[in-house]
Amino acid sequence: QVQLMESGGGLVQAGGSLRLSCATSGSVFSFNAMYWYRQAPGKQRELVAHITTGGGTGYADSVKGRFTISADNAKNTLYLQMNSLKPEDTAVYYCAAAKFRTYWGQGIQVTVSS
Repeated sequence: QVQLMESGGGLVQAGGSLRLSCATSGSVFSFNAMYWYRQAPGKQRELVAHITTGGGTGYADSVKGRFTISADNAKNTLYLQMNSLKPEDTAVYYCAAAKFRTYWGQGIQVTVSS
């Protein structure tokens, strides 16, 4: 059974930083790709960043240059380093992993105050 568990969210001032973690039930390399999504109040779920088994990464334009996705196989953990946070980054952030289907974490709140 695939399990994904996010941690590291919370409240931060604009301009601050947070690092989200997503612990997986197995090796991150067992997945074809992993993702961070977010959903702000009243808005659709948005793809924030992805990473492939080959190490390729991609980012939404809204976070490019501020967020970094990475994976640590030794810890079976996916990370999202978020710098220069803005109030519009406030959302529930979700870890997701793709293999035969897409698996989702529970989500974790990130709130950026102005």
